[in-house]
Amino acid sequence: MAVLGALALTLSTLTAPALAEPDLPADGAGLSQAQLEAQAEAVDGIPGENEISRSRNMVLLANLPKQAPFDNSASTYTDIAFQDNYAFVGNYSGFVIYDIRNPRKPTIKSQVLCPGSQNDISVYGNLLFLSTDSSRNDNSCNSVAQPATEKSSWEGIKVFDISDKSSPRYVAAVETACGSHTHTMVPSKNKKDVYLYVSSYSPNVTFPDCQPPHDLISIVKVPVKNPAAAALLKAPVLFPDGGNPGVPGTVETGYTSATTGCHDITVYPQMDLAAGACMGDGVLWDISDRENLKEIHRVQDDAHFAFWHSATFNNSGTKVVFTDELGGGGAATCNEKIGPNRGANGIYDIVGKGKDRKLVFRSYFKIPRMQGESENCVAHNGSLIPVPGKDIMVQSWYQGGVSVWDFTNSSKPREIGFFERGPMPNKAGGGTWSTYYYNGYIYSSEMGRGFDVIDMRDPRVFPAKFFRTDELNVQTQGNFYRG
Repeated sequence: MAVLGALALTLSTLTAPALAEPDLPADGAGLSQAQLEAQAEAVDGIPGENEISRSRNMVLLANLPKQAPFDNSASTYTDIAFQDNYAFVGNYSGFVIYDIRNPRKPTIKSQVLCPGSQNDISVYGNLLFLSTDSSRNDNSCNSVAQPATEKSSWEGIKVFDISDKSSPRYVAAVETACGSHTHTMVPSKNKKDVYLYVSSYSPNVTFPDCQPPHDLISIVKVPVKNPAAAALLKAPVLFPDGGNPGVPGTVETGYTSATTGCHDITVYPQMDLAAGACMGDGVLWDISDRENLKEIHRVQDDAHFAFWHSATFNNSGTKVVFTDELGGGGAATCNEKIGPNRGANGIYDIVGKGKDRKLVFRSYFKIPRMQGESENCVAHNGSLIPVPGKDIMVQSWYQGGVSVWDFTNSSKPREIGFFERGPMPNKAGGGTWSTYYYNGYIYSSEMGRGFDVIDMRDPRVFPAKFFRTDELNVQTQGNFYRG
């Protein structure tokens, strides 16, 4: 593994934003409602290559470009986890630990070279978990690609000890069927163990370790005090009926993926709930028994959803936002041709009690700004912004940038802030993969451009500035304000 350092690239060295209005005060004192609404108005047209366009309330504080050995197109930046004064960012070639004590000048604490897409990441205490979803010749960090048709190939979960942030130590690996595209960290109720709900999909009859129908997830159990004993606990079938059979089509005409596993699962341990985004299905589960998920309700949307990608509960656990990854994240879908209801978020209220709860659709939300035909753009990873009594989320849209939107009224969501760059050079794919709010600031994992820190200066989110947590894994939600 490589341990490298880097200096921050500050705002003064970046392309000037398209909007030149003075930045807003953090508390928005003295602003009328009309002025508040004007903050989120988009500029006319599409910004130029690498140009920044933003609403007045979104201020870029810092950008750290990717550093060697990750300064290449193969090292796509992916998910983010947080702990104390550190951000942990996965990428297709390993992961980076950033020191964010000063959000205006974050620095790199260490970098770990450990190839294996997509390196979805989470942390718990002194442990870091990494997903490998590409077939490798072994489970080491020196592995090379090897066809999944070979029985000896490996994919799954890697476990690191991060007690020394400057030098993470690899301690365990667990192979899982079809690899680990994403995983969701779920602490046991006694805190002695951590469960990882491993999502994977796309089986093939020629893959010895990834056979169809693969209507399951893998559950890995990690003893907190003995992580080297991490092991596969079970692989429960969650879709005994096969799930959604799918609807053929194209990005332009519409399609629905057949369910052959899940893409991502979000848990709300305090409420014993999980929401699964499972290709052709959106699912609500009871996880009061962490080792045995029980389905409460399942929904499908063949008219508008192509690929159920991820899920986010609101703080009260009465809503779920599901995202649709139309085109797999590589297509230009934020345009008039695709429209506002595909490649969007679907907002569902949870209605009823106990085993009779239902997911009830309320509306779609998609960013209102049109993107260029070379810009891959679709709903992607985001998190809640902790504002009492409000449902506000910050979210990535690949080259559509960062969007902050309010879904307090489930039927009338609206964007209240945005930050985006113009198209990548040479029509390359890119954009922001994950955008999360942590301890007062927005952090973004930009696939091609590195690590961004954004300050949202708006009275509607000002209370969130006072919320603090010592750990954040967005797919493991907690209640940030009780009562």
